[in-house]
This record gives sequence, structure tokens and C-alpha cells, in this order.
Amino acid sequence: MNDSTSPSGPGRPKDLAKRQAILDAAKNLFVRHGYANTSMDAVAAEAGVSKLTVYSHFTDKDTLFSCAVVARCEEQVPELFVDVPMDAPVEKVLLGIARGFQTLINSPESIDLHRLMITLGTQGSSLSQVFFEAGPQRILQEMERFLTKLNGTHGLHFDSPASAAGHFLSLIKGVCNFRLLIGAGETPDEQTGEQHVREVVALFMKAYRVQEAP
Repeated sequence: MNDSTSPSGPGRPKDLAKRQAILDAAKNLFVRHGYANTSMDAVAAEAGVSKLTVYSHFTDKDTLFSCAVVARCEEQVPELFVDVPMDAPVEKVLLGIARGFQTLINSPESIDLHRLMITLGTQGSSLSQVFFEAGPQRILQEMERFLTKLNGTHGLHFDSPASAAGHFLSLIKGVCNFRLLIGAGETPDEQTGEQHVREVVALFMKAYRVQEAP
């Protein structure tokens, strides 16, 4: 292996390119082979560095896994809520968020990662919490912030933006995502996916629209 860099001592900057190579290797190997079947030696070989270099960047396997999961989530979570125009038609904005979230959760990368975390969850691993905070919780919080800004405008009212955010995202996932997770379905085509998000947005707006007094 071509790895002539010695472990970084105090004040010595670590090799960022090698750190990224280690993370890339870990992201692929953990998802491909699972947590238990991925060794630090395998990650080092995949990254083209020594095991000593892996440990110099990530002190143990749990730390490496946690960093890899966070990195994977940051790559997969699209910028759904950046520069959302509050004066735009609300249906159009919600459709944009719904399309982006549907594409994310039904992607092969997302399905593989969720399956891995479900396996770890059945083993009582605390690493599942790392995944939840880096991925699902982050999206939930962003959706809650968006609905909080939206609250009281466009004829919509949310007693609890947090609950409404959970309802919206769960509706987008629907049965299709569950079928994909258990290997009993296929990724919907563009027409089917579009029909689903439009139905969800229409249902969501109807549920939270302020009722006019008779």
C-alpha cells in the first residue's frame, strides 16, 4: 500500500485527502458488507492506506462508522429547504419538497443504508441514534421550521408544525418505500411517483386548511 505518511503528532495537520479516502471506503464497505463484517483492515486496504493511518484519523471502529454514516447522510440529504420562497404558491413549494424527498428515500443508496441501520437497531446498537440524528431527524427539523414559517399564511394552520412535518414526510414515504425496504417492490416510474406526491400534497393542504365560518 502506498502510505508513507506517519501518524499525525501534536500540531501536525492530518492528510485530508487520506481522511476522505478512508471515509469513502468506509461508506461503501459498511453498506455493502454490514457493520460486523467490515474490519478496519478492510477499510485500510480499500482506501489504500495503512491501518495505522485509519486509526490516526478515526480512533476506533465505532467512530469511523459514525463519521461514515454522517457523511453519507450529508451527501444524500438534498437542500430541500434552501431559499424556499415564502411568497410562492404553497402547493408548488410543497410539491418541490415532496419530489425531492421521494427521490431521496427511494434511492438504492438510501434503501441500503436504512436496511443496515435496521439490522443494527435489532442488535441494540447505539449507532442507530447517530444515523437518526444525521438523517431523518435533520429532515424532520427542517420541515418543521418551514411549516412554522408557513403557519397562518396561505390559509393553512398547524397546531403543531412538528407533528404536521412528521405526517407530511410519512405520507410521502407511504407503502412504496416500505415495499422497497423489504425487497417486495420496485422504484416507481416518473408518472406514478408524480401522481403520489400530488395526492399527498392535496391531502395535506386539505387537512390543514383553515375552515371558514359558515
